[in-house]
Amino acid sequence: MSPAANFVRSELPVAVIGAGPSGLAAMRALSRQGLAFVGFERHTDVGGLWNIENPASTVYESAHLISSKSTTQFAEFPMPEGTPDYPGHRHLQAYFRSYADRFQLRRSIRFGVRVTAAVPSEDGAWMVSWEGADGPDSGRFSAVIVASGTLHTPAIPTLPGQFSGEIRHSASYKNPRELSGKRVLIVGAGNSGCDLAVDAVHHAASVDISVRRGYYFIPKYVFGRPTDTLNQGKPLPRPLKQFFDKRLLRMFTGDPRRFGFPKPDHRIYESHPVVNSLILHHLGHGDLQVKGDIARLDGHTVHFRDGTSGEYDLLLLATGYVLDYPFLDPALLGWDGPSPSLYLNMFSRQAENLLVIGMVEASGLGWEGRFRQAELAAAYLAAQKRDPESAGEFRQLLAGESPDVTGGYRYLGLDRMSYYVNKDAYRAELEAHLERLASAGSAAREEANR
Repeated sequence: MSPAANFVRSELPVAVIGAGPSGLAAMRALSRQGLAFVGFERHTDVGGLWNIENPASTVYESAHLISSKSTTQFAEFPMPEGTPDYPGHRHLQAYFRSYADRFQLRRSIRFGVRVTAAVPSEDGAWMVSWEGADGPDSGRFSAVIVASGTLHTPAIPTLPGQFSGEIRHSASYKNPRELSGKRVLIVGAGNSGCDLAVDAVHHAASVDISVRRGYYFIPKYVFGRPTDTLNQGKPLPRPLKQFFDKRLLRMFTGDPRRFGFPKPDHRIYESHPVVNSLILHHLGHGDLQVKGDIARLDGHTVHFRDGTSGEYDLLLLATGYVLDYPFLDPALLGWDGPSPSLYLNMFSRQAENLLVIGMVEASGLGWEGRFRQAELAAAYLAAQKRDPESAGEFRQLLAGESPDVTGGYRYLGLDRMSYYVNKDAYRAELEAHLERLASAGSAAREEANR
């Protein structure tokens, strides 16, 4: 690319798609680098899915963090004193509003705008198109940061047979009063499925939960403290952590097989654990039952693979979400599997200056982990403007194979685990890449000054 084209592109702002936690992190990191940006948010306020008033939000009234505030919050902006250990969506929405106000991000966000396309131009810039109250529009940008989240488009399983009742995905569920008087089958026992089951026992006529595999259940408190705060600092080696934590769980939650759950087909932390011990409490009190995988539907009857059956009015699907970036050509993300193939889950190899913040899942990574992603993204974009030589060296690195960020864990080969990482290994790589980018710039400056 010619120097003139590089100059023209460097004078353009960065487009940031989404104003949830990842989008706010991206905007804040860009602002710290002095880079101009324009944020695009479909709703009228920040917060993403944690803003329950957002029509695209998939949270429900009882939704709370499954990680504690101290391991989740942005390090430079702690949650206010008095915030509970596991804040709910209303606390979090207030927190994101305060974050946006504190760092003056709102003035650069276009609210009520839906991005319809982002396409690279021949001169290295990006053409972004959008629709808002004033109709369709478009503009040129130096880069595109996608921060629109991962929990918007429901994964809907194909269930054999016909059901005479109602089938809904948890994405449309808001309030447990919606379940009043109904015979409810929750399909899926992840964190949302277990939350919904606990909601349902207080309102539904009956509740069962259908599961395919076993899970590890982690209580939110151990020894009177939030569980994820116990081993802060230097992480234990993987074999020791799995050994000790599995035995600690047995002490506090017992063996979930007692309540009808299958034996897990993986070691602890090789799939996302369920941070909910209330469901075991209700199972122990007979408030609901565990059922096997669904074999077929017949009217109001659901037949399970274990040979049992039950009568239900509502099937509530807690079956997760699929990644969805409808404004992008999947080829730009190297997307030929269950998730995009990005360097460090961030950088497109196919399209220069297309970055994704937040397409990463890890137990305990928190929003600070997303902010570290954003710092690396912003540092790279700033280097292109201020130190093109070091940016070019870094670009060559991004074209290669992504480093191993599993931390030695053998994650389940599920679609939803395809972008899962170990938080400690991942954050270490982010820090190493930031240092590499900074050292390349320092070396270039030293050479220029000789």
